[in-house]
Amino acid sequence: MPRDLLKIAGGTLYDPANGVDGEVRDLWVERGKIVAPPSDPAERPARTINASGLVVMPGGVDMHCHIAGPKVNAGRILRADDKGSSAEQVMRTALTRSGRLGSVPSTFATGYKYAGLGYTTAMEAAAPPLLARHVHAELDDTPCLDKGCYMLVGNNHYVMRAIEQGDPRRLEAFLAWLLGRSRGYALKLVNPGGVEAWKHAPSGNVDGLDDAVPGFGVTPRQILRQVTEAANRLALPHPVHIHCNQLGIPGNWRTTLDTMQGLDGLRAHLTHIQFHSYGGTDADERSMRSRTAPLAEWVNAHPLLTVDVGQVMFGATTSMTADGPLGYFLHKVTGAKWVSSDCEAEAGCGVSPLVYKNKNLIHALQWAIGLEWYLLVDNPWQVAMSTDHPNGGSFLAYPELIRLLMDRSYRNDVLATCPPAVRERTVLADLKREYTLGEIAIITRAGPARMLGLAHKGQLGVGADADVTIYTPHENLAVMFQLPRVVIKGGAVVAEEGEMRSVPQGSTLSVTRGYDDAPLADLPEFFERHYSIDVSQYGFGPADNPTTPVEPAT
Repeated sequence: MPRDLLKIAGGTLYDPANGVDGEVRDLWVERGKIVAPPSDPAERPARTINASGLVVMPGGVDMHCHIAGPKVNAGRILRADDKGSSAEQVMRTALTRSGRLGSVPSTFATGYKYAGLGYTTAMEAAAPPLLARHVHAELDDTPCLDKGCYMLVGNNHYVMRAIEQGDPRRLEAFLAWLLGRSRGYALKLVNPGGVEAWKHAPSGNVDGLDDAVPGFGVTPRQILRQVTEAANRLALPHPVHIHCNQLGIPGNWRTTLDTMQGLDGLRAHLTHIQFHSYGGTDADERSMRSRTAPLAEWVNAHPLLTVDVGQVMFGATTSMTADGPLGYFLHKVTGAKWVSSDCEAEAGCGVSPLVYKNKNLIHALQWAIGLEWYLLVDNPWQVAMSTDHPNGGSFLAYPELIRLLMDRSYRNDVLATCPPAVRERTVLADLKREYTLGEIAIITRAGPARMLGLAHKGQLGVGADADVTIYTPHENLAVMFQLPRVVIKGGAVVAEEGEMRSVPQGSTLSVTRGYDDAPLADLPEFFERHYSIDVSQYGFGPADNPTTPVEPAT
């Protein structure tokens, strides 16, 4: 029986995970995987894609975005007015379903548009475990992508109680059980302790890592350290995904550095780091300035630490965060409408419209500080591209962001449209670095896949998932990355020259599936086998839903 082979012939490959940087090679695909060339020279592929003169990369991996779940749905409702132009809407065809765009696209539009950019994997970054069914329902409704979600535990009452009572084994067992029952991929800390403080008073929050969390004898420092230690002991594929305290507040860089220092020696990932890199004082917003340099210096010296940026891009968008006090703060500062989508005993949420303007000093500083992060972190394997979609801007802005990183002249042209104080309060104008195509392939593909522990993603070696994007070179790099020539997902051509060719479902990635494809019914045995944890001794049973477990008998 002849093999069903696809050959991608003569493309210029950028595959950093396998040390390939702009080499002309053929790729062979069979049954959704990259395979070795056939041993018989007479064997012919079923289809050949001529990639001569084109750039070939692995499918893109967005490790931090907000695309599914209760806060995203709240955003779609709140921003019913934000649909984009009629020309931007996704129309129903023989292959696709209709959908809306705007800053919070519908599930179908999200999948189609990610695929249209050459992305094949995206991770929802903040899911409340009690509402995991909702998150997974929307992920299942998002086509063309492999996807997963991070479970919020930074203000979880059971987590804080276990820390307060000095029971790390119980904490470890609970986190393992919670990930399994919720089908989560990683643990997420958002303003640890601060969201709980906000629930006790409208102005509540924590100012530093050693503040007491109301109602619990714990501090943010204890939550950060002990949950991160538990994740390291569990050897989770992705370490704890951390949204630091005091997001967006002038002077917050000290808290961020304190967080980094408190995690020294542990694998950890700090997310949307741009929002946590501000100098100045919180008493005077106008004092804000960049403090990227000392934070990037710490990252450069600590290879166990990785970051994604949360780049601000100019234009209209929607802020949505599990950081409840931040959502309330933005509402008070901007006067814009606001909605809170709270989850009792677990997390908070705030959703509000937002417009970033290049003539606004604060917004322009945020834009510049994000670019500083890409340019000051020496090792591109430690920094991943993100706009914290939609918080800093839409994922559809990635091509523009790539141009800013690869073209210093263009970057300086945009900087010249910003208030002059941006040059005085950042070092962006002095940075001459320009990213190469190989480095772009790292921060958008190989690096995020490695940070996530997805060995079969972000690379084009034999055995990897056949997620491939083929681009046509163009002097305007934004144009090059806006419209790939061909996008392949799991061996199937999804998009070709701007037209959808197929709409694969994609799979949901979870911590259990990421290890050995263990069936969900065997989760207690799975955790006992992998982690030497008998979860039943703590009252964690194989419930159908992730719920608060019973307290163990004393």
